[in-house]
Amino acid sequence: MSMNAANSLMLTTDTKFGIVIAGHGSRDPDAVREFEALVKLVQQRAPEHVIHHGYLEFSSPTISEAIEQNIAAGMTQIAVVPGVLLAARHAKNDMPSELLAMASKYPKIDFHFGAPLNLHPQLLQLAQERIIEAESTSQQTIRRDDTCLVLVGRGTTDPDANGEVSKLARMLEEGMGFGGVYVCYSGTAKPLVADGLRAAAMLGFARIIVLPFFLFDGVLVKRIYAAADALREREPALEVLSAGYFGAHPYVADVMIERAREAIEGRAAMNCTLCKYRVQIVGFEAQVGEPQQAHHMQVSGLLEKVGLLEKESLMSNVDNNSASKVAFAAYLPHPIEAESFRIIAAGRDWSSFPPEQLTALQRLVHTSGDFEAVNDLYFSAGAIENGIRALLRCRRVVVDVTMVQSGLKRALIEQLGIETWCGVHDKETYLMAEAHGITRSAAGIRRAWEKFGNDIILAIGDAPTAIMEATRLIREHSWRPQLVIGLPVGFVGTRECKDELKRCLQVPRITNSGTRGGSPWAATIVNALMIDAVNQLATLDTSLEQDGANRI
Repeated sequence: MSMNAANSLMLTTDTKFGIVIAGHGSRDPDAVREFEALVKLVQQRAPEHVIHHGYLEFSSPTISEAIEQNIAAGMTQIAVVPGVLLAARHAKNDMPSELLAMASKYPKIDFHFGAPLNLHPQLLQLAQERIIEAESTSQQTIRRDDTCLVLVGRGTTDPDANGEVSKLARMLEEGMGFGGVYVCYSGTAKPLVADGLRAAAMLGFARIIVLPFFLFDGVLVKRIYAAADALREREPALEVLSAGYFGAHPYVADVMIERAREAIEGRAAMNCTLCKYRVQIVGFEAQVGEPQQAHHMQVSGLLEKVGLLEKESLMSNVDNNSASKVAFAAYLPHPIEAESFRIIAAGRDWSSFPPEQLTALQRLVHTSGDFEAVNDLYFSAGAIENGIRALLRCRRVVVDVTMVQSGLKRALIEQLGIETWCGVHDKETYLMAEAHGITRSAAGIRRAWEKFGNDIILAIGDAPTAIMEATRLIREHSWRPQLVIGLPVGFVGTRECKDELKRCLQVPRITNSGTRGGSPWAATIVNALMIDAVNQLATLDTSLEQDGANRI
């Protein structure tokens, strides 16, 4: 919103302007100190602007006094930014009324009123950080789908602002994988904090995380933490964690600066602010810029090999006109690759190995250039069969590092409609690793357990800590990946983690002994499984065609 807007016609984005941060004010000195700490942070991060602050009530200076200080400093264009999270009565009525009075008093000054902070992507990231910090204080490992997030808003008479709290709760629930969320408020709106916590405690979750959606400490935040403490004392079997409020954080300061620039430039905030295809959103970071297309346009096929797999239905392949089944062609290697495997097949006696393992074993020789590499390989009973079944049913491969992901054959992944996931470079993985004092590889495995549950193939080719975290989750938390491939390389913890995986009887597994291995080895095993899967589907298609011809 611009007042005395005629002056703004000469504005460019390089024009120096003043910023007034309009706070609510509080009787709690802690809240005032934290607000002023945020103002200092904004000043540090935007030193090119003249920045003052004022309060709507209780505290000094007032908003009008802050504006006059900005004018006295020589500013003729001033952005007044509400220092509040959501647009309710204060941001919609009270603060604009003060600004209108100042615009009448100073007609030569070009005033611009900014938007509240709202649900900015950086604030979602800050909420994510506060949640992970709270989780790190616990000695227990509890899945997020067994956790209820209780988000506590300020509460207003404005249903739009209250609805934004529910929107934030939903985005955090889906983005971080919580089993449930419960929204309550510290005042005005219902349910109130104590009632909301009592209701959340009855939902049957093992853990509750209480997150105050507040900028600063104060009377209401202290009330929230007191209610969480009371619930913790009343329900000793239920783990209750209290997350921090936002506070004077660089993310908050940067959003305030952005709101000031938007106000000066006359840019309205559109409803695409939180579009996962436009900006990084918690839990969907990898989808920025992703083409928007249907995700059911993949292959269909049936695997019903007698004595191996029960009949399984894959996805429907849909084109623009009709649904159709795609015939699978057997894997066709490049002539040089085919010659390599002819040499490998003739290069040693393979008769001592089970036939179902030969594709994996011979491809590992091809990858390593060493016929002896297969001597140390270990397959649990039925590992290959389970791996093929998992590829076709679950269609998801989780890897510990991107190098394993890069080694997978793209054509086979696309043909089978398989998704791959690696979390080692995700923001949440960094936060989790730092908060819990574990490696990023281990944190990535823990996130896979959180996000996907049992319906995955897990391929580890780099980090022994990833295997140790996987076996811990399998033993202590009943995680059951369909197949674990553990082939890291190195000298620190490598032998030990592979021995631990061999002893992990609860899941099908493929590993080896000693220090050899690496990301190419892990990718090779997954590629071998995909090749076997495609070849079996091709054989099935041929047999079905012949059976149909015989019937005709």
